[in-house]
Amino acid sequence: MRWHNWSGGQTADPARFVQPTTEAEVVDVVRRAAEDGLRVKAVGAGHSFTPVAVTDGVLVNLDHLSGVVSVDSDALEVTFLAGTRLRDVPALLRPHGLALANQGDVDPQSLAGAVSTGTHGTGLGLTGFAGMVRGLRTVTADGSVHDVSPGDPLFDLGRVSLGALGITTRITMSVVDSFVLSAVEKAEPLAPLIDEFPTRASVVDHLEYYWFPGTDVAHVKTNTRYSLRSAATAGLPRPVPRWRSVIDDELVSNAAFGAMCGLMHVVPRTTGAMNRLAAATLAQREYADTAHNVFVSPRRVRFNEMEYAVPLADATEVLAEVHRIIDASRLPVGFPIEVRCTAADTVPLSTANGRDSCYIAVHRYHRDDYRELFSVVEPVLVAAGGRPHWGKLHTLDHAGLAAVHPDLGAVADLRNRVDPDGMFRNAMVDRVFGL
Repeated sequence: MRWHNWSGGQTADPARFVQPTTEAEVVDVVRRAAEDGLRVKAVGAGHSFTPVAVTDGVLVNLDHLSGVVSVDSDALEVTFLAGTRLRDVPALLRPHGLALANQGDVDPQSLAGAVSTGTHGTGLGLTGFAGMVRGLRTVTADGSVHDVSPGDPLFDLGRVSLGALGITTRITMSVVDSFVLSAVEKAEPLAPLIDEFPTRASVVDHLEYYWFPGTDVAHVKTNTRYSLRSAATAGLPRPVPRWRSVIDDELVSNAAFGAMCGLMHVVPRTTGAMNRLAAATLAQREYADTAHNVFVSPRRVRFNEMEYAVPLADATEVLAEVHRIIDASRLPVGFPIEVRCTAADTVPLSTANGRDSCYIAVHRYHRDDYRELFSVVEPVLVAAGGRPHWGKLHTLDHAGLAAVHPDLGAVADLRNRVDPDGMFRNAMVDRVFGL
């Protein structure tokens, strides 16, 4: 079978495609692959833009390993089967009055994929998904099952692992009591926002913005957290009505925007006018809703993406240069730049390890060649000590990655110990670990 990722930029022709329904079946898949001399990679939604799941061996889809294993409401911890999609988590947690503390702006990914590639949301009081992990259950290359927690090298070094250490079958996550977000989405002048971004990020719960190249405005989204109890008496705005959501989120942000991207692809000279139109028509609104309904937006127009995390302390300077260099390039870029932030964590290979971080994401419509744009922006991010998101496109090799990830050598040594024959290797693993 031919497999491709969500954007269509990565393809594979695996010798086998399997969908185990139990951990025992995962163990059997690994042992059979070893007997047949095949390599193994796990995949969830295929939402990574990198070749992290590409293999000509056995491609293991975890969609049938989905759901909640256990809930500890007192400890605020929930154990999930690793293939659980993020879009399904809210309904699984709602009966228990619980929620994930933070999420990104899309939710098709599997939990294992989101954790192992360092996926994140925005908000300086919170980490990415890997920082929320409290336990892992992993099948390694010899077919053994490891139930690991802090203090075990497979946990300490294996949360952001790119699937290089084994196949994760269960993940225990820290959770929080269900909460409401009050959102304000509005256009603001770009220049003062860049100047103030680190300061503004430090005084609100969640901050992000989008910018269409060639324009001087940003679409800013600020979210404020409320407990369910406080939300009931805070006089918050109502949720977005269904009819308006259809207009704003489906017709304008997806259908119309998709048509505009198609036009810009065929007639690039229309890009400037289309960007000005897009910047002028994005929703300006205030609303409140359960957290997941605010964090996540539908993203149906396909694209390829590069994202780097730079120190938040340097964000103003780096953002100004990124905006300047994109405009100066005069490339017809019809997809917005996205800017977010997270708190520092202590997770090896995390893009936020040891530092509050500003995330700068550059997108290109999936039918356009992304390489020229990314090659213009990437040197700025690398020069700033940026760390690339593991699920998004970049050109750093082992030496470049080792320069910004002090724990890369320790993870490489662990990989050598738990997978000496390279069962979980592929081209990306080889590039990252210098194999």
